[in-house]
Amino acid sequence: MAAMLAAALFPLLGLIGGAIDMGRGYLSQVQLQQACDAGVLAARQRLGATVVVDGEVPGDVASTGQRFFNINFRDGVYGTSNRAFAMQLENDYAISGFASVDVPTTLMRIFGQENLDISVECEAILNFSNLDVMMVIDTTGSMRHSNPGDSLSRIETLKQTIRDFYAVVEGGKAPGTEIRYGFVPYATNVNVGNLLLDEWVVSTWHYQGRTDTGQRLPNENIGRTFNRNWTYVSGSRSNWQEISTYAATWNEPANADQSGWWSCNGSRPANSWSYTDTQNGAGYVQTQAEPAAVLQVQPMQRIQNGTRYTTWRSGQTCRVMKSTDVNYIERYERVREVPSFDRIVWEYDEITRDVSNWRTETGGCIEERDTYEITDYDNVDFDQALDLNIDLVPTPGDPATQWRPRYPEEIYVRRIEANGSGNFDTRKHRTTNEYVDSGTWWFSDCPAAAKKLDVMSADQLDTYLATLVPYGATYHDIGMIWGGRLISPTGIFAAENADTEGRQRSRHMIWLTDGQTEPYDLAYGVYGVDGLDQRRWDPDSSSETLPQVIENRFGVACEQVKNRNVTVWVVAFGTGLTDLMTECAGPGRSFQASNAEQLNDAFEAIARAMSELRITD
Repeated sequence: MAAMLAAALFPLLGLIGGAIDMGRGYLSQVQLQQACDAGVLAARQRLGATVVVDGEVPGDVASTGQRFFNINFRDGVYGTSNRAFAMQLENDYAISGFASVDVPTTLMRIFGQENLDISVECEAILNFSNLDVMMVIDTTGSMRHSNPGDSLSRIETLKQTIRDFYAVVEGGKAPGTEIRYGFVPYATNVNVGNLLLDEWVVSTWHYQGRTDTGQRLPNENIGRTFNRNWTYVSGSRSNWQEISTYAATWNEPANADQSGWWSCNGSRPANSWSYTDTQNGAGYVQTQAEPAAVLQVQPMQRIQNGTRYTTWRSGQTCRVMKSTDVNYIERYERVREVPSFDRIVWEYDEITRDVSNWRTETGGCIEERDTYEITDYDNVDFDQALDLNIDLVPTPGDPATQWRPRYPEEIYVRRIEANGSGNFDTRKHRTTNEYVDSGTWWFSDCPAAAKKLDVMSADQLDTYLATLVPYGATYHDIGMIWGGRLISPTGIFAAENADTEGRQRSRHMIWLTDGQTEPYDLAYGVYGVDGLDQRRWDPDSSSETLPQVIENRFGVACEQVKNRNVTVWVVAFGTGLTDLMTECAGPGRSFQASNAEQLNDAFEAIARAMSELRITD
């Protein structure tokens, strides 16, 4: 028995010792794998997303990965020795790692096995799964300006940043995934006509315009001189800024059949603004059919400097505003009109027009569907505010739910004269006076066409970005409304945007502006002429200014977008973030960028947040 026990002792020791040592080896291997994973994850996170574009690897990537490896597998743990960890950047910008360690044996030493050689491999990659990205871009006139220190204008800087963002996302796209991009350029209007079905658009609509009565009065003037076709050349002009307010004065009517009116009679600072006009080429002669006249046209250039002051009335409040020019240069045409015939008697009123040929007759901008003047923004009636009901599909034959084509050439604002004098009047008027045709003025401009979500190549992206031209005024609400409509999975494009079995999408909106809300009550926008149509704002009775109305409606629209499980990112470029913008985005999703570098940093942070950092199999 003693001989048999002695013969069995060594095999028993081998089994027991092997189990103990292999257990320690297994524990070391598990923790070594976890440390390896932690190291490459930290290194890949530090590497960032822009390496796909610029190829630059931050100098502390390796040290970051090594530090996380060391924390998760400390030197000498389990009695190990010769700890080693190495990383490598792969062609797909993944970071692979190799870790090894020696685990000393105990009982196995008597069999000549002093160490267990343990090694593991790991790899981390930053990539993107199914993703929808809607970019809502402020393309107003101020985007042609450059930020201090930048060599390109804001719009050109933004275009390059979007190209880099696209390269980052496409470079990190996971195999078999679909990434779609959409765009909503906005200013006073949005250009979405190319996206609408015929049955979503009315067949007739009414516009604030005029008709020729057929009557003629003798021409009492020998002609008039006016300026047209203003074009920006260079320099800077600040937005109108409020410097003070005072109460408007109520003027009683002279007769019982007349209406009283509010006026602003207070003083304001004297202008320091001046300009110099010079001829800018040879003049020419042009004929005009209506009203019949000969036009003597002289190209001109104007250099403007200094500060102007003006007074705006918002209901019963007078607002004193200022704007400053610094070598602001514009080119224009000075026109001398020599009438040929008698004066036309016009009837200014709402006119009804057949718009069934709107696809060929208009540039694609629209007027919004029915809405109302909201007084409680916490309890909006979306059965009335159909413009803010972003998922509502229009009912064919129901004009309240349909959109209306924009016809800027039809717009004449009664009773505002070309020199800016006069007041809004919703009543019908017959006169030979020429009221302003503000539908064709710069602040009523129609921006570039919006684009639905779709897969894009780099060439297609470049082609689209080339269409973005800065012009018009800043109306934030309509950009948010249409950005929401184009990305919503449950709205008018639900058939294309909804999640399907086997394909879930992450949805993100990047909303960018370079300025604060800057509306004009004369402008012809998506709600008609605000001072006349009064669909969302009544200048005589509203307790809010037009900018306040637009900003509050922007806030409502933003909440509607987020309710569709869309992550909203807000970027203020060359301007400050307002509380409303920060609230719209939510914690950690708003950025203020003063130059091109900061704009790139913002978009890199957004791209990183959209991506998935993971360990590969």
